[in-house]
Amino acid sequence: MANMAQAIRMALHYAEENLGVTDIFGEDVGAPLGGVFTATQGLKTAWNSPLDERGIIGMAIGLAMAGQRPVAEIQFADYIFNTIDLLKIAGNTCWATHGDWNLPMVVKTPVGSGIRGSIYHSHSFDAMATHIPGWKIVIPSNPLDAYGLMISACQEINPVMFLEPKALLRIKGEERIPGEPDDDKQLSRLIDAPLGDRSQWKPQWPAQLEAYAVPIGKGKVVRPGSQVTVVSYGRTLPLCKKAADDLASEGVDAEVIDLRSLWPYDWELIRGSIEKTGRVLFVNEDTEVTNFGEHLVRRTVEELFYKLLAPPRLLAGKFVPGIGLADTLEMASVPQQGDITAAVRALASEQP
Repeated sequence: MANMAQAIRMALHYAEENLGVTDIFGEDVGAPLGGVFTATQGLKTAWNSPLDERGIIGMAIGLAMAGQRPVAEIQFADYIFNTIDLLKIAGNTCWATHGDWNLPMVVKTPVGSGIRGSIYHSHSFDAMATHIPGWKIVIPSNPLDAYGLMISACQEINPVMFLEPKALLRIKGEERIPGEPDDDKQLSRLIDAPLGDRSQWKPQWPAQLEAYAVPIGKGKVVRPGSQVTVVSYGRTLPLCKKAADDLASEGVDAEVIDLRSLWPYDWELIRGSIEKTGRVLFVNEDTEVTNFGEHLVRRTVEELFYKLLAPPRLLAGKFVPGIGLADTLEMASVPQQGDITAAVRALASEQP
């Protein structure tokens, strides 16, 4: 099975060949590195930009306005904050021109904790991204969804923010990408650059890759249940699924929803699940103050108050300026497996 970095790479190759993607660029995105997580290795339109995040976003806007279809990368989400005003311009262009100008651009950036990246390589960006109207925002939790969401993103006519959970980029999926070889080692031989001299290396892309697309705005039930709804995305989604599976032995039946898209998001899926279970826990690793999950809690209370058997809960990152390098500091700063298990167990036991 492909890992998430390989899945993104294959999707971008398909987009180059079939969806009109013209430029894939950012710091170390081109040869020889192909991105710090190798997600752009071997792509024919990939090129290296200067170390200038504002220049990268500005270039993407200009290319998109000129009729191109760029995919720009900010190497780590920690360094995207100094581009907020440009992201705002990209988001409001279609609206401000009454639909006369579209910006078919994708910005991809690795987010979150999980690699011991310390204070400068561990930030989340999901809540901040949802504060910028005009962008569609996606965040996969597995390689197949990463492939399908990137295919969809590269077909949009206005900006898409593609958030990559860096802790999951090396994790293999449980489902094959359509057209991916059955042999994992064969896939690596075909598309992974060798160590050492890469000057003569060329990838051999799988010939049968398909336009498998995950619709932006559609979530997915990854585990059905009847007692508690758990809504998550990105790095914490697999932890929620594992917590629900473990708690089944205690008689706790939790339904787990992978949101996949933060804007637009699948409120109908969330609503249907909460109406069934009467309890909901929202889980993510962004800081808890003005967290995107707080918006979902507010909407739950406003629209589903009389369906609830317990107050809706949010489990999120601590409101601290950064995440420390030490394992204990990182694990104390953002939700871990044990935190999720305890929160689901406690919520399931609450009675009206």
